[in-house]
Amino acid sequence: MKSYLQRFTVPHVFIFLSAIILFCALLTYIVPSGEYNRTTRKVGEVIQTVVVPGSYEKLDKHFSLKGIIFGENLEGKASPTSILGLFTAIPKGLNQSAALIFFVFTIGAVFNLIRHTGTVHVVIYWLMRRFQRFPNLLILSIYLSIAILSSFMGMGQEFMPLIPLFMIISKVNGYDRIFGLALFGLPFALGWTSAITNPFTVQIAQKIAEVPIGSGIGMRVFVFIVLAAIGYLYLMRYGKRVKRDRSLSAMPDDAFILPDEDFTIKQKLERKHILIMLTAALLFGLILYAVQSMGWGLLEMTGGFFIVGVVTILISGMSGDESMKAFVKGLEIMIIPALVVGFARGIQVVMVEGQIIDTMLNFTAVALEKLPRFLAAEGMFIFQSFLNFFIPSASGQALVSMPLMTPLADLLNISRQTSVLAYTLGDGLSNLIIPTSGFLMAILGLAEIPYEKWFRFVLPLFLILSFTGLIIIGIAVFIGY
Repeated sequence: MKSYLQRFTVPHVFIFLSAIILFCALLTYIVPSGEYNRTTRKVGEVIQTVVVPGSYEKLDKHFSLKGIIFGENLEGKASPTSILGLFTAIPKGLNQSAALIFFVFTIGAVFNLIRHTGTVHVVIYWLMRRFQRFPNLLILSIYLSIAILSSFMGMGQEFMPLIPLFMIISKVNGYDRIFGLALFGLPFALGWTSAITNPFTVQIAQKIAEVPIGSGIGMRVFVFIVLAAIGYLYLMRYGKRVKRDRSLSAMPDDAFILPDEDFTIKQKLERKHILIMLTAALLFGLILYAVQSMGWGLLEMTGGFFIVGVVTILISGMSGDESMKAFVKGLEIMIIPALVVGFARGIQVVMVEGQIIDTMLNFTAVALEKLPRFLAAEGMFIFQSFLNFFIPSASGQALVSMPLMTPLADLLNISRQTSVLAYTLGDGLSNLIIPTSGFLMAILGLAEIPYEKWFRFVLPLFLILSFTGLIIIGIAVFIGY
């Protein structure tokens, strides 16, 4: 088994998405086509497009040689995906997601500018000096900082260079390698799951679901508190057990030798680092305020983040060439996450053009409508968890699942806000454990932790959190969230 795991390689996310596009294209020949009638309604200042319950009708499929190769549309009939349509699905997806893709690129570039100034690293070093006599307080501070930044801003990849520092903190305090990675991995995943204002998850999902961006924040704050508390207690309980008896570690035979055993901290927190932290936090807060109170969308938010980048450059004193190199490096880091958005949108393109989404929606609605509403909502949560295995991209998954889950929620008399909550919970929690997540496999490789060892550590927590997620969904339905 061990040798098999060593030989096993996880296929690239683009291979998964391309395979799903092909699979969905084949489904357009097999799954009956159909459509619902749709109408619009106004909720506050937002115009929602909604499915008319009971209006589903099947459509006959049109088959022809021309249609199979190039595509052929006839009024009143559905056309399965052509060979040309298969290969144009991804370009169409990229085109339809242009604003979102540029938004993702911009966030990555601006965050890398902040990281390039050394602010993040210096703050960690400063914390280690300040809390040498109170290590548990330092651990709690790091845990909460990562969880909050992940939940509010979707930050995660920005902390990857700090994993060696987390390992140092873990070793100095008598813990193991798993604890060091979990100090980053758990708060990131659970903050991401609660998604108080995460621009990569809840804001995209709410935009697709046509609910006001930023609405329903009270419930997500509650979810953050619950999940973060469970994760922290689990982490510290594991650390206490390992510290008492190393044989209870998920990696009992690991010598935990770090490349650099010199824990001397020499860097100092300078005035520019403090200014960068304060101005970035202030501008982030203003952007979030504008989203919730002024109706800002992706374009305005992108412009806001450009301002953050410019201010960071001015405060840091970087030259034009240096700042642009850091900016471009941030763009490079975000190439895969940004393109995944377009690839995932290609799945929706195929299903929409083949007119099978409404058929799947009708089938799922028929299966779930016999259940109590809270069980149907929990079924949506479970569906999201399974979907994340095949599409390990939050924004990409939103583009695939939310167009289906939004009208499904309407048909089941479940609020769209609850469908968004089911999406964020299903996406976030599964990221703790799925081997198809490129990010998870990357940080495991950086920390030199085999996947099976991490799986052994995190599985009990994943089950506890999944059960908690089901309870939260039930509460959301009960209170009419």
